[in-house]
Amino acid sequence: MIGKMVKRALLGLALIAALACAVVGVRGYQMYRSALQDKGIDEAVAQLRAQPGYTPADELPQVYLDAVVAIEDHRFYTHCGIDIISICRAAWNDLRTMSLEEGGSTITQQVAKNLFLSQKKEFTRKVAEIFLAFDLEATYTKREILEFYVNSSYFGLGCTGIGQAAPAMLGVAPANMTLDQAALMAGVPNEPGLYSSDRQAAEARRDVVLMQMEKYGLMPKAASVY
Repeated sequence: MIGKMVKRALLGLALIAALACAVVGVRGYQMYRSALQDKGIDEAVAQLRAQPGYTPADELPQVYLDAVVAIEDHRFYTHCGIDIISICRAAWNDLRTMSLEEGGSTITQQVAKNLFLSQKKEFTRKVAEIFLAFDLEATYTKREILEFYVNSSYFGLGCTGIGQAAPAMLGVAPANMTLDQAALMAGVPNEPGLYSSDRQAAEARRDVVLMQMEKYGLMPKAASVY
């Protein structure tokens, strides 16, 4: 008798969870469609490229682009816009902590968020983000998407994009960043309020970026330090 009651309770919970997922999925899709009605992807990209300080990928040190991939999304060049492994890990951690602290977002998803959506942490936005990420991957190359990411990310101190942030925080143009400077700037968007104001914290984050570069084979051979 007790066994049947437990089974029914579990079935009920499973049905509630499935219904909740369906509702979130529908609302997320509606948010996605609404975002595209306000402005198309090409329009959003054109607006980004027109912003002061926008810096094309060809004018950025490759070591900086590699640092960003190493710390933000090391499977960037092999996934289709979403990283199932990261999503599952983040979902498990969020369930354990009953929070949305870990999102599992790829670089492409973060571009989608930066161009179209709010920064508010909610499941509906995550679904819309996924649909937009698929559209971005279907329309632009990986290098272009990476370029959009470094130009749309907020770095603190009122700076959006590496073209504004490098001169303000380092006193150099993005093209002239050293390895250490590139690694430092790659780590800042994770928590811009902290890393743009606390040099010690920023340098600690830089060291994490350098270790990730080494781990994933993205450290220039002559500069390997770990």
